[in-house]
Amino acid sequence: MVTLTFYGGVKEIGGNKILLEDRGTKIFLDFGMSFGKRAKFFEEFLTPRTAAGIKDFLTMGLIPDIPGIYREDLLKHIGRKPEQPDVQGVLLSHAHADHANYISFLHQDIPIYCGETAKRILDAVQESSQRGIENEVIDFKKRPLFRKDYKKPPIKRKFNLFRTGDKIKIDSLEIEPIHVDHSVPGAYGFIIYTSSGPIVYTGDLRMHGLRAEDTMDFVNKAKEVKPIVMITEGTRIDVPKTDESEPKVYADSKKEILKNQKLTIVDFNFKDVDRFKTFYKIAKECGKKMVISFKHACYLDRYCEDKKLDVPNCTGENIYLLKPKRLTGTYDNSDYTDKYIKQRIDYPNVITAEDIVKKPKEYMVVLNFWYFNMLVDLNPVNGLYIHSLSEPFDEEMEISYKRMMNWLNYFKLNFMQSHCSGHINGTDMKELINIINPKIICPIHTEHPGMFRDLSMKTKMIKEGKMYRV
Repeated sequence: MVTLTFYGGVKEIGGNKILLEDRGTKIFLDFGMSFGKRAKFFEEFLTPRTAAGIKDFLTMGLIPDIPGIYREDLLKHIGRKPEQPDVQGVLLSHAHADHANYISFLHQDIPIYCGETAKRILDAVQESSQRGIENEVIDFKKRPLFRKDYKKPPIKRKFNLFRTGDKIKIDSLEIEPIHVDHSVPGAYGFIIYTSSGPIVYTGDLRMHGLRAEDTMDFVNKAKEVKPIVMITEGTRIDVPKTDESEPKVYADSKKEILKNQKLTIVDFNFKDVDRFKTFYKIAKECGKKMVISFKHACYLDRYCEDKKLDVPNCTGENIYLLKPKRLTGTYDNSDYTDKYIKQRIDYPNVITAEDIVKKPKEYMVVLNFWYFNMLVDLNPVNGLYIHSLSEPFDEEMEISYKRMMNWLNYFKLNFMQSHCSGHINGTDMKELINIINPKIICPIHTEHPGMFRDLSMKTKMIKEGKMYRV
């Protein structure tokens, strides 16, 4: 008997945690953070307590309370006995936090299966981030009951890497990973061959990106196997087809940048290689030097290892690293304690805000909102700010967005929204499903699952925590 239990991604965007069981084999399809559930109880200065292990996460329903999956040290913290792992693996579709981050809580002997590039992204995230209980995906430090035991080295997780064309065997299950186009490289959909028939899991995908042919490879293979169930994302099922595209981001942004005679600032998710390449190309064509952060450098240095991505490393042509002020505020090298900064601090392409202010027109600075205090030193009065991210879609994002606009208004920055979503629109989604033609649709990663009822095939309205027989 094959069963599916959905522990996340139900009537919400992200947080996917789907347990598939077949003839004694259990695997999770993703194990991500639910931003929506977390935001109900926590925010920037009210966070789950690290000292409580997973107690806050279990109590507030951020992770499912099921046996045989969690780390021994975290169970001990809440007075439970260690448990042998009862799951044979996690299939990770891609490296976004809402699919990957809560792997942090899982038992060390549960292997993670993911694409090679997804693993590189996870490495970059770990290198550039402060270690915390919610992001220890690559390895983790045990949280013992006694302080004297805190200095033990991290425990590495078991990763099994793949590319399209590989076949994965997990006990009785055979899985075929196939690349899809998304706003992060190394994204995959899966065809899982079960004893009841093939099950298709889309992960996150789109048809309007630069590699629509990748998604079509997945669609055509899924159609060929005639799936009994299709578990599909539906982030934008309510959004009709538009003219959004990466070439449009390029054309619209370049037009505004050419008109701008002051400093250009852009903000985009640095996991999005397509967006990096778009603005990197614009910078070179417009005679501007692209300035990135030391955190961004961690990603470039991993991406350049994959020759198919065709990107420079952090010392590449026309790339500069923006040196932040720390401790004394004097840029003295002894001020920097983060390893990822220390190992790059002497690179010849390191630059300061004071250097940029001398000739602001010559630069394009990639600056995330959370580092907007650097605008005080950059002084970009009457310059251009391009927001190449999704517009706010919840209350917390609205508050940050208003605060962002206060900064932009203060410095009289001209604002431009220029973005191409990583998620498929409703028109393309329905066409994709009709091509694959599964017997049953299970919509997840969406706030509008009812809109899938318009399709000709049977649609299952999923309830969180309920087991479904296939």
